[in-house]
Amino acid sequence: MNNLFIKNELQQKWLNCLYTLENKIKSKSAEIDELAVFPIENVHELVGIGYTSLTLPKKYGGEGLSVYDMVLLQETLASFDANTALSIGWSLGVVGELFEKKMWKQEKLNFLAKEVLNGALINRSVSEEQTGSPTRGGLPGTTAVKKDNTWVLNGRKIFTTASPVLTYFLTSAWIEEKQKIGFFLVHRDLSGVSIEETWDVVSMRGTSSNDLILEDVRLPDSDLVEIPDYSNGGNVNGWLLHIPATYLGVAQAARDYAVHFANTHAPNSLNGTISQLPNVQQLIGEIDLELSKARFVLYGAASSYDDVTTKNLISNEIGVAKHIVTNSAITVVDKAMRLVGAKSLQRTNPLQRYYRDVRAGLHNPPMDDMTIKKLALSALEKDKNKTG
Repeated sequence: MNNLFIKNELQQKWLNCLYTLENKIKSKSAEIDELAVFPIENVHELVGIGYTSLTLPKKYGGEGLSVYDMVLLQETLASFDANTALSIGWSLGVVGELFEKKMWKQEKLNFLAKEVLNGALINRSVSEEQTGSPTRGGLPGTTAVKKDNTWVLNGRKIFTTASPVLTYFLTSAWIEEKQKIGFFLVHRDLSGVSIEETWDVVSMRGTSSNDLILEDVRLPDSDLVEIPDYSNGGNVNGWLLHIPATYLGVAQAARDYAVHFANTHAPNSLNGTISQLPNVQQLIGEIDLELSKARFVLYGAASSYDDVTTKNLISNEIGVAKHIVTNSAITVVDKAMRLVGAKSLQRTNPLQRYYRDVRAGLHNPPMDDMTIKKLALSALEKDKNKTG
């Protein structure tokens, strides 16, 4: 972490809290990846120190952290373990967005606040096999039907990150009678709710992003908590910056490993370490250049979102930040592996894990092609308005 981006005592306080867990979290990363197990102990540690209620506003008993604050902490946590950071990041982001935008009725927000303070975790469950990412506009196959003043949900969701520890699944479903998509607050202990362990991938292996199965799940009317308005293309959500923050943290970990390797690896063909070699220095310089670029873009976007004077001016900047940071992270890890050489491919070497993990960022929303398309359409529309 570059100290340039630490702005206040509250951020430093929580960074210090994270650093007390650094060795414990790092010590488990290889096993989490190798065995594809969810980092449940790490999550319990974070819940225990109050980390999971950081984005809950102060009036509800939380710390009221901003998007910038969240990004700063999540980048650091991800440098310890990416699976832990991404899993916990979704809950932080969902809580931050819900309370910032007051997306639910007040009574329901009060209820969720108490649950979060008691350690509850929440994530949106939106992706499905037939629709792919919901950002591409597909309608959910999951259905909600009203029967005797009760909603009955049926369907299957994929990519349900942190499925072993989520208390609530904020689940999208098609409501035929309303001809709209609704979001329902589904508790994991409800009858008909189950998890099918389908997560078998080569990157972010410990996030347990399994399938959520809903079979005749009955909910009261009050658990239909959102009916989004997609007519304007959706609102800008800065809380999604927890995603690129995670991959930036992975890139930082790769960079640190490579720099230490350069300072300590001394083949007998040299009189000293490889740090004296111009090509090694070139790679390190290029790595830090990528990290600086990514960091200024990420924290710039977060600052603009938090600032009331610029927030309404944001259009594509969140997607741009995610695109630049994720691709820079991939570049950083690649260069780190070039520096270290064939040793980076050993299964005991963390670089091969970082290499696989950063690739997952390409498939988190928003996807690169969607960001590029939106930029193009914005430019074309702006020109039309100027010349029309």
